[in-house]
Amino acid sequence: MDPADFYTGIVAEIYGPLKAFSPDPAPYAAFVEEAGVPALELGCGDGDPLLELRRRGLAVEGVDSSADMLERLRRRADEQGIAATVFHQRMEALGLPRRYRAIFLAGPTFTLLPDDATALAALRGIRAHLTDDGTALVPLFTPVPTPAAQIGRVRTATAPDGAELRVSAVAEQRDEQARTQTTLLRYERHHGSDSSVVERPWVLHWYPRDTFEELATAAGLTVTAVTDHDGDPAPVGATDLHIRLRVAA
Repeated sequence: MDPADFYTGIVAEIYGPLKAFSPDPAPYAAFVEEAGVPALELGCGDGDPLLELRRRGLAVEGVDSSADMLERLRRRADEQGIAATVFHQRMEALGLPRRYRAIFLAGPTFTLLPDDATALAALRGIRAHLTDDGTALVPLFTPVPTPAAQIGRVRTATAPDGAELRVSAVAEQRDEQARTQTTLLRYERHHGSDSSVVERPWVLHWYPRDTFEELATAAGLTVTAVTDHDGDPAPVGATDLHIRLRVAA
C-alpha cells in the first residue's frame, strides 16, 4: 500500500488508545522558541505535541498525509478549546501558503518516507517553506529488528464504546542494502459480534548520517548541527540523531 495511507481507517482509530508513548513537548517548544515563529510540524498526526504547543501560545501549524488522523486532531482540539491550523498534504509534496521560521518533526517520522527519492522531495519541500533565516529539525533513527519473542505478541486497549482494540506484529523483513524494515502489523477491533481485522505493512527507511547530509545538500539545505536526543554532539556511529538544517547560502 502507499505509505501515506497507512494511518487511515481502523489504524487511525486504534493509534491513540494503543500508542506506546507521546513525545515530550518540551524539546519542541524550546526549539520553536529559539528558532522563532511561525512554525510548522510535519507529520503532526492526531495532535501530539502540536496541541500542547498551541496551548502554550506558540504559533505552530501542522501538516499530515492522513485525513483520518487530522480529523482526530481537530476533534481533540475542539474538546480542549484549542485553535489549530492544519493541512492535509504529503510531506514530500508540500504546497502551503506561507513560509516558516521553524519546521520540525516530533520524533523519527522522517523514516516513514519509503526511499531516498521521496526523502529528497520532502527536504526540497522543507527548503521551499523555510524563511531565509529559518531552521529545520529532523530527528532520525535506525530501527532495530523486532525480537522474535515479540512477533505475534498482542497489545490491547479498550475503546470509548467498550470495543477491544488489538495490535500485533505478525511478520518482519529487513533489507540492509535498501535500508528498509517492513513489519506486517495486524490491527483488530472486536465489539460484541462485530469484528474488524486489517493487516498493513509498516515500512521504515533509515539514513546513515553521510547519506542524509548528501540529500540535504542536494535539496539546498546546510546541516548546522548533529546532536543526540539530549542536545549533545552526536558521536560517530550514533543511530539516534537530531539534525538541524538551514537554507544553504
